[in-house]
Amino acid sequence: MAYWEWGDPQNDRVLLCVHGLTRTGRDFDRLARRLAGRYRVVCPDVVGRGRSDWLGEPAYYTVPQYVADMVTLIGRLDARVLHWFGTSMGGLIGMGLGGLPGASVAADGDAGKLSPPISRMILNDVGPQIAPEAAARIGSYVGLTSSFASFDEGVAYIRQVAETFGEHSDDEWRELARHVIVQRDGQWVRHYDPGLAMALLNTTPQAMAAGTALTWQFYAALQCPVLVVRGAESDLLTPDTLERMRAGNPRTQTVEIAGVGHAPTFMSDDQIDIAERFLSAC
Repeated sequence: MAYWEWGDPQNDRVLLCVHGLTRTGRDFDRLARRLAGRYRVVCPDVVGRGRSDWLGEPAYYTVPQYVADMVTLIGRLDARVLHWFGTSMGGLIGMGLGGLPGASVAADGDAGKLSPPISRMILNDVGPQIAPEAAARIGSYVGLTSSFASFDEGVAYIRQVAETFGEHSDDEWRELARHVIVQRDGQWVRHYDPGLAMALLNTTPQAMAAGTALTWQFYAALQCPVLVVRGAESDLLTPDTLERMRAGNPRTQTVEIAGVGHAPTFMSDDQIDIAERFLSAC
């Protein structure tokens, strides 16, 4: 698993930033630059994406596999303090990890079974309950094996499938595409393993319901302060789910970002300000 690192490599305060389903760790470049003076910021490419290897068996592209990978990564970071920022899938991984016994704590420096335990978490436009409409929208393009005649054609594609990210400049859309539209064997293609779609397509409604129920349990078990950020136009994190999250864990804080759906990119200063204020409050 490849990961990108910002700031002083000796800093024992680590912010681990984990991206969405079809994105990469480079999504956090701007956030990392802002916070690199305070943290060692570590941004992995989850397996099957970016510079990381692809799995031999695509059926293992699931949250339990990703949680295990993150435990291994955390084990080599030699951190004293661990904070988590998870966008979409990265938030599901955070809940799956932080909800385990002793894996999250109320304050920096507290003891826990994860070394170190997560002591502050940001969930970017995700909760335990994924709206079916959003899951269908995302599933409609994940497994496609598209190729593009040029990088610019790839940028146009990203603008189309990621229009819910909200308003961005032309340069920002190119930045959002730079690490997800790559050259391979003389073609411009998407960076990730198309096999990611297998786990989605093979999940039965019964398994989905059981997974959702378990994720609610993990969320309720989080012991650290949690900031849930919602794009005000999100089709994935609904207002009902957000309200249930407030009621289900007293450590929950929430904020909505106007004019954005799924999910805020945290490229703009005003969005990064939201993260910095929450993380600095400790």
